[in-house]
Amino acid sequence: MPGSVENSAPTTVLPQSLSRAFARSQEYPVIENEYRNGESQRSVPVNNSRKRWRLAKRLQPTPLQTLRDFFDARSGPTEPFYFYDPYETNPKFSWDPTGAATTGRYTVRFDGEWNQTASPARSDVSIELIELA
Repeated sequence: MPGSVENSAPTTVLPQSLSRAFARSQEYPVIENEYRNGESQRSVPVNNSRKRWRLAKRLQPTPLQTLRDFFDARSGPTEPFYFYDPYETNPKFSWDPTGAATTGRYTVRFDGEWNQTASPARSDVSIELIELA
């Protein structure tokens, strides 16, 4: 179809050392109508939840630089990549650098821009990954 743009396919995998720094959350989107009499009507537009992973711990300088380099190489939130949720792989906490193993693998992108605050010896980064459909 003219004018259609295909989704880009992931070509890389988030490094294993960084995969363990993220904590997972899930969203179940709901459409809700509330009426004046206090009643409400809800519907679910999708059958599956959308998963997110937030950076859950402070990083020392070397892993922080690795994450920043990876972020910059993906042009921030524009390029998708594979992420292995260590709790869902088989065996647990395994990782495939090629991205060929599908168990526990998600296609994700960074959600938002780089946001960093520095303190002595460590830095806090607020970064999130979001699952792509």
